[in-house]
Order: sequence, then C-alpha cells, then structure tokens
Amino acid sequence: MSAEVLVLTGNGTNCEIESAHAFRAVGADSVTIGTIWELMEGSLRLDRFNLLCLPGGFLDGDHLGSARAGAHRFAHGHPAGAPPLMTQLRSLLDAGGLVIGICNGFQLLVKLGLLPGPDLEQRATLTRNLSSRFEDRWVTLGINPDSPCVFTQGIDHIDLPVRHGEGRLVFASREVQTRCEDGGLIPLVYVDAHGNPTEHYPENPNGSPGGAAAMTDATGRIFGLMPHPEAFSHRTNHPHWTRRDLPEEGAGLAIFRNGVRYLQEKPSHGK
Repeated sequence: MSAEVLVLTGNGTNCEIESAHAFRAVGADSVTIGTIWELMEGSLRLDRFNLLCLPGGFLDGDHLGSARAGAHRFAHGHPAGAPPLMTQLRSLLDAGGLVIGICNGFQLLVKLGLLPGPDLEQRATLTRNLSSRFEDRWVTLGINPDSPCVFTQGIDHIDLPVRHGEGRLVFASREVQTRCEDGGLIPLVYVDAHGNPTEHYPENPNGSPGGAAAMTDATGRIFGLMPHPEAFSHRTNHPHWTRRDLPEEGAGLAIFRNGVRYLQEKPSHGK
C-alpha cells in the first residue's frame, strides 16, 4: 500500500517542515502538513492518512505542562460532521496505520494514554529534566533489538540531538516500568561512551530511569521519542561532520524510512 503521511502542526509546533522533509526524502507517497484546527473543524480528517506524525515544538507554550492542553484538545475534540478526533485516531491504528510522536509529540502520546497502552489510561509522563534546565545537545542512543517498534528495526545505534526541558520519563508505578522494560517497549536508550544504558548526565540529558529515551506500544506501531531524528537528515547536521567520515544521508532518516517502508510493503486491502 502507499504511505500517506500527515504531519500535524499548530499552536507552537515548530518542527513540521523538517519532519515533512524527512518523510519526503525517504519516499513517502504523499506528505501533508495540516493543522490541529483543520482537524478540529472537520476540514481535514485522519481517514485520508495511514501515518500520523506529531512533531516537536512547544504546543500551547507548555503553559499547563508539556502537551497537557494539546492532549485535552485531542481527547475531547469533536468536529462538526466528523467523528471525534480520538475515534479517527483509533480507526487509523485499527486499520494498521502508524503514529510517531517526536519530543512534544511524545509528550502528547503519553498524556493521551496511547503510550505505553494498551488503553487510554495515562501510565507515564515526561517531566522536568533533573538538570532543572533546558537541554540542547547531541546524544548517542542504543536500540533494543528485541523491541517490536516498527521505526527502529535494523538500527544498531544512532546520534541525535535533544532539545527539551521536560524529557524525564516517569512511570505511574514500578509495575508499569517493569512491563515496559521486559516487554521491549523502551526501544531507545541513552548510552555512555561504552555503549551501555546510562542515567548519568550529560549522556542522559534528563535523568530518565534506565536511560529511557523513547517508548512504543505492544504492537510497535505507536512510537514516541524525545530526540529529534528529523534534525539529522544530512551529514552536515552532525556537529562532528568535518571530523568524521559520515555518509551523505543523516542517520535520522532511517527512522522515517522504516515507517514508510513498513506501510509500502503491506498489501493493499482486497489483495
């Protein structure tokens, strides 16, 4: 089937252009940048798409906490003449579609209860960095090869930038954390110079337990991560590009390519 991507923007989102570029660069069949207000009023509907990207930014200025207002709007939005937004989103997922939330988008997914799932009960949040300040730096990430996450398949490790003030993953209970760790629902971790998961600053910029930098659900089709893969689409994005023999393509594109390839390799309905 084709990969039909919606990159959602509005109300403080500021990474939609880079995210759309990344999807186009890896061969998505169509990429649309749409606003939350188009969804709210019903002029744009999720049934046109099978991949929803919630990019980074400062949704609603983080005035009520990261993505809190955005989650409320998404959870209770009921456009005239169209199904409620959460009904549309569940239909996209039930049809085998994908969702990726980057930074602010990850914060939105956990507050909606879509991560870690399986229902819409919030079992985690992303809160203030232990450094008590905004962190803007590059980090190295290790990938859990046993994770079901569609977006991280075939990747061993990756350098990506982070830029967030509220990136520390906190679980509702030890039981939830254990379920996520044992079930492979933590696909990306911050690692040290030896490639080991770390909670130490600055390799782990926010203090997330076990080095957790991302989360997926049990299907592997909902993915949230704090680092910004769209910000590493070309070798010159990397701070060491003049000192390392890097390939022309930035490593962040591998994450987008995995999502697009997953959809394009699925048979179309009726075939």
